[in-house]
Amino acid sequence: MRFLIVGYGRVGSRTAQTLASEGHEVTIVEQDAEKVTRASDDGFRAHEGDGGDERLLEHAGLGDMDAMAALTGNLNVNFAACMAGKAHDVRTVMRIDEDYREEIYQKYAADVDEIVYPERLGAAGAKTALLGGDLNVLADLTETLTAATVDVPADSPFVGSRVVEVELPEGSRVYAHGRVNEPLNIPLPQTTIEAGDRLAVISEGASLDAVRSMVRGDDPDGDAEASV
Repeated sequence: MRFLIVGYGRVGSRTAQTLASEGHEVTIVEQDAEKVTRASDDGFRAHEGDGGDERLLEHAGLGDMDAMAALTGNLNVNFAACMAGKAHDVRTVMRIDEDYREEIYQKYAADVDEIVYPERLGAAGAKTALLGGDLNVLADLTETLTAATVDVPADSPFVGSRVVEVELPEGSRVYAHGRVNEPLNIPLPQTTIEAGDRLAVISEGASLDAVRSMVRGDDPDGDAEASV
């Protein structure tokens, strides 16, 4: 797959390197000349300039990408880049550095496909380590997997099913569930899925598209299963 990464700082560079290690094609857009040089030295096709400039993103091949992630430390740049991505029908992922607040999420979540919070992830990892957990083992396990949230449409075959009984492709599982405008939580055994809910899933990268198709109900093989 082809990905465009806006920003080659700590988050952007690690994301790009992980994708490249899995055989994906990655292009970088970065405003800092030294980081552009570093990205080029790391083997990436890199473009120098404002990540919020749609013309630059188009020059970098935005229209041919499968997805793009705006991972700079500037929220306005990230949002502008994602809006350019949406205009080209590209999947968009936006980084937010501020502490999670419901108004921030509500302001941007409807306009992008996914929002990521590096500080939140870092804090969760630090907590795990402080409580005696092995953060390196966790990182090794999750680096080959993808965590994503999937919206449940009204015509999904999963509507009315219990979350714990949802069957996904091998290597994928639901780990959290949330109602509309409510936080995600570990589902109770009796929790059923309603239209508009969100399912948080962990999946091998190659299976994620199949998971989304099953939740939407457009699985080509018609093998979406959910016990009721």
